[in-house]
Amino acid sequence: MMKKIAIYARVSTDKQELQNQLSQLREFAQSSGYEVYREYTDIISGKETSRPAYDEMFSDAHKRLFKLVLFWDLSRFSRAGTLYTLQKLKELENLGIDWESYNEPYFKSVGQFKDVVLSVVSTVAKIEREKISERTKAGLRRAKNVGKRGRDKKPRKPRSDRGRGRK
Repeated sequence: MMKKIAIYARVSTDKQELQNQLSQLREFAQSSGYEVYREYTDIISGKETSRPAYDEMFSDAHKRLFKLVLFWDLSRFSRAGTLYTLQKLKELENLGIDWESYNEPYFKSVGQFKDVVLSVVSTVAKIEREKISERTKAGLRRAKNVGKRGRDKKPRKPRSDRGRGRK
């Protein structure tokens, strides 16, 4: 009997492509002899602890509708930090549901080092999210300083020239 699994895929914005993850996950599931119960997909930041498809997947997990959750990598599963990520994976384990990362073959719900690896990788995912946030904020500050005005994108005089040279 084939093991019934859930596939979870997530991107942060609609400018990113979910199909890249899904096609690889489907192919892996098929080659591993898994039967895909359902695909759960979200377009939302991984730092959010409540995501529509993610929440639905956990609801279905509590009904034990599948035996394994397959995700592309840990950062696609969660970027909400070590504690939250550990709690969600432990929740699956407590329900008797395994989990597996496609891109991180050493990272699955079996193996003696799973908790150590999980802790390190989820911390790295959180740090990366914070770096992305800082880069975004720096870009917005730079745009503001060179004269961009948000949505209308009309340049204004550089700050150093404002109010000078008026007669």
